[in-house]
Amino acid sequence: MDPVQFFKCLADETRLRSLMLIEGEGELCVCELTAALGESQPKISRHLAQLRQCELLQDRRQGQWVFYRINPSLPDWARTVLREATQNNSAFLSDSLDNLCHMGERPERARACC
Repeated sequence: MDPVQFFKCLADETRLRSLMLIEGEGELCVCELTAALGESQPKISRHLAQLRQCELLQDRRQGQWVFYRINPSLPDWARTVLREATQNNSAFLSDSLDNLCHMGERPERARACC
């Protein structure tokens, strides 16, 4: 992965927060990200599509849900950047995590994350 492209993909707050939330939770669907970030479904979906194009995310379908997770084939350095950014910036994500925790019914997963 080209480092310039990697960091360009992170250079938007919605994409960065989405990635960090997914890194922290292991796997999230669009409705969970919409609730966590307080953004519209079309906006979240557009940013997730960009993250898939950058090959930072993978998705899987389960019934009506589409779940997103960090691409396991990312280079170690890229995974380390995401992990460290997520672990060391809890204040940046605190409102989003609170929103996620207070979300109504969250979709059930048929398999364990990642």
